[in-house]
Amino acid sequence: MSWKRQITAFLTGQTITLFGSMLVQFAITWYIARETSSGLYVTLSVLCSFGPQILLSIFSGVWADRYNKKMLIILSDGGIALATLILAILMARGASGIWLLFIFSAIRSAGSGIQMPAIQAILPQLVPKEKLMRINGITNSIHSTINLVSPAAAGAILSFGAFHYLLLIDVVTAAIGISILIGIPFLHKAKEKEAGEHAGYFDELKAGIRYSLNHSFVRKLFIFSTLFAILIAPCAILNVLMVTRTFGGDYWYLTANEIAFFAGAVIGGVLLSTWGGFRNRMDTFTLGIVVFGIFTFIMGFTYNFIIYLAVIFIIGIAMPFGSTPVTVLIQEKVEPQMMGRVFGLYSIIFSSFIPLGTLIFGPLADTMPIQWLMIASGILLTILGVVLRFIRSFYREGLPETV
Repeated sequence: MSWKRQITAFLTGQTITLFGSMLVQFAITWYIARETSSGLYVTLSVLCSFGPQILLSIFSGVWADRYNKKMLIILSDGGIALATLILAILMARGASGIWLLFIFSAIRSAGSGIQMPAIQAILPQLVPKEKLMRINGITNSIHSTINLVSPAAAGAILSFGAFHYLLLIDVVTAAIGISILIGIPFLHKAKEKEAGEHAGYFDELKAGIRYSLNHSFVRKLFIFSTLFAILIAPCAILNVLMVTRTFGGDYWYLTANEIAFFAGAVIGGVLLSTWGGFRNRMDTFTLGIVVFGIFTFIMGFTYNFIIYLAVIFIIGIAMPFGSTPVTVLIQEKVEPQMMGRVFGLYSIIFSSFIPLGTLIFGPLADTMPIQWLMIASGILLTILGVVLRFIRSFYREGLPETV
């Protein structure tokens, strides 16, 4: 089987699985919101859905380096599907209680936390280095498309059937995804450690953290990624607040806002996968940050909703350019035996620092016009991109070893 057939099969299986997972994620959040009408319960739902994933990412990075990545993906997918099936059976038999959804959301989140570093670390085993940018661009487009389609699909399904029927869809999609993955023979396998070769678990964990801190390029990449994650919070999270305050907050305005951003992200991923980005990955990364910054700045001066949608659409296009090159650089520059742990740390950065940015900027949005926050973060993002471009020793590391 050629690498193109391998990666096509792999991405097909993961797309099917992710679609089912996103359907359930939206459905659980909506169910809790409808049943409780409580902001506190919705917040707790979000924490249960993402907290375990963040906490497990660094540990699962060790597992991705220590064990067979293909089996980790299969077992985590299967565990999530089994938990969802149990929840569907309990609800079909009349079980109720928001706490039940919290518990199973946390279990599903833990499975995702185990799975994601393994998925990111396994791509270099399937794809030639010079094709990683294109494949990661395709992956971004797939994720954005699912984010675009899943809310509408979940709403349509829930309108025709009981909640537990939607849960069963996730079980079926997981089974399909696992079946596809089992049938993929990995041609470019990384060397797995024998059982006797393992150091202690926490020794390996510390080795991964030490590696990331001591690796000059990875350390700088993480610093810039952390700053990027914090500074995009006003645009990425508080844009909903801007819509409600500036344009009236009608449901259709909020829907159009989400569609515009994710449609842009889909197109951005397609552009990146077709073009492949600049030869120097840093140029692509810088372009994404600067465009994101400039249009976030413009957003602060936007009071016409049609113009606002055009701006958020362009920001959506820029998003894959600001995130995909980082994934590719890690896949190209990090030793295979450390890649899972490095991706675990990177997952923590994006999963935790965007909420941290929200905690910083969110309270400020209640003390000043939110447009000011967009303007300030847009300026800082643009400066960040310019600074990144002119750190020459760091910039030169963006060149791939094999082109």
